[in-house]
Amino acid sequence: MVSIKTKEEILLMREAGRITALAHEAVANAIKPGITTKQLEEVAEQVIRSCGAIPAFKGEDGFPANICTSINDEIVHGIPCLTKLENGDIISVDIGANYKGYFGDCAKTHPVGVISLEAKQLLEVTQQSLFEGLKMVKPGNRLGDISHAIQTYAEKYGYSIPIEYGGHGIGSELHEEPHISNVGDANTGITLKEGMCLAIEPMLICGKPHTRVLKDGFTVVSKDHTLSAHFEHTVLVTKEGYEILTTLPK
Repeated sequence: MVSIKTKEEILLMREAGRITALAHEAVANAIKPGITTKQLEEVAEQVIRSCGAIPAFKGEDGFPANICTSINDEIVHGIPCLTKLENGDIISVDIGANYKGYFGDCAKTHPVGVISLEAKQLLEVTQQSLFEGLKMVKPGNRLGDISHAIQTYAEKYGYSIPIEYGGHGIGSELHEEPHISNVGDANTGITLKEGMCLAIEPMLICGKPHTRVLKDGFTVVSKDHTLSAHFEHTVLVTKEGYEILTTLPK
């Protein structure tokens, strides 16, 4: 069952999204060669808690950290640690905030110092694939329209998509129905309705789409160790289209 949010719930989700975006901004400003992913986690946690919210990920299915930090061939669910970022790395940072029982969820992949042209294009295409999916978010469209738009755009540039992982509904739970695949056929799946909230999150791989989970039980890597990127926004389905909740007011 996909829930339709009330006006009161939407206000809380806007604030959860704003706090998530603030944490992302702080982490982005802190990323540089030599910083550890544990330090980035501390930056995000400080922002989230200073805004009266709680980091959303810790304890979710046993996850041991407040944010996810995934470097280079790590696709999602990387655990912050004492690993130092190096010039030329790319790092995917996934942050969620729980504000008064409602959630924001957002991911971005950042360059560390000067990165290769291959990595730069991967980041650009992955981010744009998210926005290609968002173009399909409006009442009357189908869930598969989002999936198809992401897949079509990504594959046009020769990237692979790990089909085991995708987006989700979001609200008073971090992960709600529906599952939002990054591959699929247009005009399939549930019909989108005003008031739905969705976390849409394409993940692209330079090599083959096969993945494996490391011994820590969480970190997902590309099996051929090629670079991966991840972008995500929480959005509200509006009367005309969508509103990105995990962004800062201009």
